Amino acid sequence: MNRVLGLLMLPLFVMVISASSFAAEKTVVPTDSTSNIIDRTAALYLIDEGKKFFNQGKMRDALRKFREAYVRDKYSARAAYWIGRAHYNMDNYGYALKYAKIAESLSQADDGDVFMLLGEAYHRQALLDSARMNYDLAKIQLSNAKKRAYNINQKITEIAYAQSVSTEEPVTEKVLISDNVNSGYDDYGSVLSSDGKTIYFISRRPDTRGGNINPDDQRYFEDVYFATWDEDAGDWTESSNDIERLNSDGFDAVSHVTEDGNTVYMTVNTSILDLNNTTESSDICIAERTKEDRWNTPKPIKNKSINTSFYDGNATLTADGRTMYFVSGREGDKSLSDIYVVENDGKRWGEAQKLPMSVNTLGNETTPYITPDGRYLFFSSDAREGMGGYDVYVTENLGNTWSEPKNLGPTFNTVNNDLFFKYYPKLNQGFVSTYRLQGNKASMDIFKFDLEGWKIP
Repeated sequence: MNRVLGLLMLPLFVMVISASSFAAEKTVVPTDSTSNIIDRTAALYLIDEGKKFFNQGKMRDALRKFREAYVRDKYSARAAYWIGRAHYNMDNYGYALKYAKIAESLSQADDGDVFMLLGEAYHRQALLDSARMNYDLAKIQLSNAKKRAYNINQKITEIAYAQSVSTEEPVTEKVLISDNVNSGYDDYGSVLSSDGKTIYFISRRPDTRGGNINPDDQRYFEDVYFATWDEDAGDWTESSNDIERLNSDGFDAVSHVTEDGNTVYMTVNTSILDLNNTTESSDICIAERTKEDRWNTPKPIKNKSINTSFYDGNATLTADGRTMYFVSGREGDKSLSDIYVVENDGKRWGEAQKLPMSVNTLGNETTPYITPDGRYLFFSSDAREGMGGYDVYVTENLGNTWSEPKNLGPTFNTVNNDLFFKYYPKLNQGFVSTYRLQGNKASMDIFKFDLEGWKIP
């Protein structure tokens, strides 16, 4: 189960470099002794054990093994490198940089993997000159196969683009919304009711229903949370996931609320649980509010061109409910995750169609949002000209085709993943989910924009 999106139900795809990609160990060690030989041998064994967890995506277990290895052999560049690599995959970019520097000091100056980790850690902290320098050093040392695996040329292009737009004046202020919504855990995917008085969002907190932890990324399952706007306090009320029936013991995420507020479209995945009634994978589901003002249990849309055995989710609809855009990983062997569209004739959904490759790419397109009038489609991609990770783009529906997607620029995008962009024209508000760096760690949070007078690029 992928994090993003898992972060996310959304199909956020994290590159995992093969354990065999690290160069042969080059360490500076004290004079040999029986004790030193035993410790070094034990450290090598622990590193190999950690790499098994790493390649399974189990970063916490991997990190524990790498730390044990480093305790046994403080002179091991490999142990320091893998601690840093695990931290990087856990979004702890400060710690990734710390241990990459240690690995660099313990290895000879021809270790492309270490330079690559240094470049990535600097990149995620917007230290662009240092990132570019280390990417260049890595490019000299790495084999062609490793350069492709790391996608190093795109990362260098991202640095250049980020530097080229760094002097642009911000269109509007980017504001971190209330601590009653954001927490120390990942919070993302905000959806507002039409009157702007209720916010639904996704979080992976310890109080998630069932308290389950995903065995893949070892984070709590996603739950739907909500808060309401308190006019007197000028703030959101304390958020809660106590939403009867909307949350299961699996992954649950709201992606769209209808204009009347009585229907929600969700991405649900219960396949990881040992239940009689489970989804095959991540499915698009619908839940409706009853006359008693309670939510029905979400039900998957019965359409084989919408819900498949692959990831399907992140539904967004036009105001009339006739057109739905969503993300699917059904052609992941060709173009990873893509955006699809499907029409409803008032009675049933038709055949879903993949948007053209002028919108989709061979990379990942995810978290689409269609404006109520169906004119503009916002989405995130990791395979277009951007600043790093996922950037937000917009394309205009021209009838029989779509305009060339345009990057929203540094007001809305960062050098990290920027996802779940929403624009509410009637409310003059926009929202995006991106990483907030705090010390050596980072978590995904929800940010708000005042977009009064904003003109879509």
